Amino acid sequence: MNNASLYPRLLLTHVQEALADTPVVLITGPRQAGKTTLVRQLAGTGMRYLTLDDNLTLLAAQQDPVGFIRTLDRAVIDEIQRAPQLLLAIKKTVDEDRRPGRFLLTGSANLMTLPLVADSLAGRMETLPLYPFAQAETHYQTSCWLDAIFAGNIPVTTQPLLGDDLMEAVLQGGYPEALTRPNPRRRQAWHRQYLDALIQRDVQDIATIDKLGQLPLFLRALAEMAGQLCNYSQLGAQMGMDAKTANKYMGIFEQMYVLKRIPVWAGNRLKRVLKSPKLQFIDSGLLASVRGLTVDSLKRDRTLFGALLETFVYAELLKHSTWAQADYQILYYRDTNQYEVDFVVENRAGELIGVEVKASATLTEKDLRGLKRLAGLAGDAMKLGVILYDGTEALPLGEKLMAVPLSSLWGR
Repeated sequence: MNNASLYPRLLLTHVQEALADTPVVLITGPRQAGKTTLVRQLAGTGMRYLTLDDNLTLLAAQQDPVGFIRTLDRAVIDEIQRAPQLLLAIKKTVDEDRRPGRFLLTGSANLMTLPLVADSLAGRMETLPLYPFAQAETHYQTSCWLDAIFAGNIPVTTQPLLGDDLMEAVLQGGYPEALTRPNPRRRQAWHRQYLDALIQRDVQDIATIDKLGQLPLFLRALAEMAGQLCNYSQLGAQMGMDAKTANKYMGIFEQMYVLKRIPVWAGNRLKRVLKSPKLQFIDSGLLASVRGLTVDSLKRDRTLFGALLETFVYAELLKHSTWAQADYQILYYRDTNQYEVDFVVENRAGELIGVEVKASATLTEKDLRGLKRLAGLAGDAMKLGVILYDGTEALPLGEKLMAVPLSSLWGR
């Protein structure tokens, strides 16, 4: 595998644009996703670089946040969630000097859930998420699949991944360090150590947990629910905890960018819809490691691969949304009659793209069932219904319905 640090980060242009007109720019996302590499690249333009992973720097920031910030003119501060009290000091200095691009921050926890951040830097800070590598980045492509599809274009790739190659990409995921590991056993070892470090150290930066030992077991339970609706009462009962505690623990993993809860799509004409969010992990490789999935186990049970592939596609759509020219929300659709669509992507104008994910190279009429129901409900708002499948040809399947290769996600 190539050195992962050499891959382009398609968020870079957005970060540069934000630094040009905004005093504070915060890059958030999971640990080890490449935030430090990206900001070090930008710090070379005359910004001082400081990381709060350094114990002495962290101590100075905690003991005298105002004095710490007063010495800085333009600076990168890495892992800001370790000393959130710095944010009030940053607000004070930015209010005195509102030059754009003064502070470039990174955070491995979702700081926007903390009242201190929302109150102190509203209107002064732009937040941009950076996730592990997308396939477009590792294939050196710069197109945005979401922008292209909404414009009526189907991206085409000269580097399709089919069958076993697709399965290998799904198991790999996108974390830079995982991409450098020479074999699946070494990747799984890294994923396990990564999660251990999150639980043993980073959780304490954002929450008070009496029984840290419960979190690995809880995460394994969540991994078994990936792609399913969130039922806190059922999950809590299985783990011997109440629904409130289960919801809190899930929120911790969400805040650390391990997983997300996907809202349901509900149009004005939609009735009797299930309101529960759907649980989805942010990296298919990490999910596979938590569940102990391998090429052999996926080949023995293709339903396991189908669920993992859905996670892979969700992660790709999420990453594309970060560098897209338009704003998109990723939702899902499911009604009480069991009609469902894996993902519904909605733009600010309320226009929709339905996305179904199939691990097979062949499709049946049944695979269109959910998309047709969604099209009937959404009417003119639905631009296209797409079935992403393990093939190479984009083929029409009816009005506003198409079979599209999964490899179009890294096409142009």
